[in-house]
Amino acid sequence: MSGPRARPLGERLAEGASEVGIRLGLALLWLLHWLPLPVLAAIARGMGRLLYRLAGSRRKVGLRNLALCFPTLPLTERQALLKQHFQWLTQSLLDRAVLWWAPAARIQGLIQVEGDIDLAERVWREEGRATMWLCPHFVGLDVAGAAILLCQRQPGASIYQSQSHPLLDRLMKQGRLRFGDAEIFPRQDSIKPLLRAIKVGRGFFNLPDMDFGMQDAAFVPFFGVPAATLLAPSRMSRMLNMVVQPVIAELLPGGRGWKVRFLAPLAGFPTADAEADTLALNRFIEGEILKNPAQYLWVHKRFKTRPPGEPGLY
Repeated sequence: MSGPRARPLGERLAEGASEVGIRLGLALLWLLHWLPLPVLAAIARGMGRLLYRLAGSRRKVGLRNLALCFPTLPLTERQALLKQHFQWLTQSLLDRAVLWWAPAARIQGLIQVEGDIDLAERVWREEGRATMWLCPHFVGLDVAGAAILLCQRQPGASIYQSQSHPLLDRLMKQGRLRFGDAEIFPRQDSIKPLLRAIKVGRGFFNLPDMDFGMQDAAFVPFFGVPAATLLAPSRMSRMLNMVVQPVIAELLPGGRGWKVRFLAPLAGFPTADAEADTLALNRFIEGEILKNPAQYLWVHKRFKTRPPGEPGLY
């Protein structure tokens, strides 16, 4: 009887090289947390220009998204906007070194908070209602999570996408949970633990604007293009009688820190019409994108899922 087939040497060497590369990259990221934020921002500007040239597949996705969302914008302006986006995106990745390893006092000193940050604690205490923090995919998303844990008093909960590399997965969870009182649940697991957490008052840090296919989703216009959009923000907030508060994070130029805006709750949201609510939410996100288009996550395949019979867009 023959034993299991040995894996080819080239495959094993490639896997080993990838492992070493990931560990070296994470070690470098740890070293970067000692640098001042303006120095990280300067590094990000150079790296962002380089990544725009090298990351061909993501560059194509970004340009395609911008062409779909801003069809009247000249190509040269879309390219310039995407170049800015790559620099902001790179800065957000380097900023994670600070968010994951720097002392809490340093991070708090870098965050400028605006708006009603005490809403979640107040509505739970006075009305017994939990809060859904709606956080669209701007590049400062991790800063919004840090601000929720560091700068307000209500405990939180969220869903996260498990990473295939165990060390990266562990560091990401540790980085996001090291401040305040929070729980995070793997996206692929049952939603029941999250619902129980919300029912005892935890605020829900919810990311409403990614394409996860058609499960609990509908095709709702996003900049005029049908986009598979989750109906969960409307359905969950109505089922659990939640207050829905948008939270928008912004990276400030020159490494001057970050701004996080806790906005007023969405008026008239939710209703009994989940699709109408989702359209209203997409329009709200569009308005926020127009204020700061270079910091929205254009390299995500937002229109990957298409209505029946329509060709792919990427």
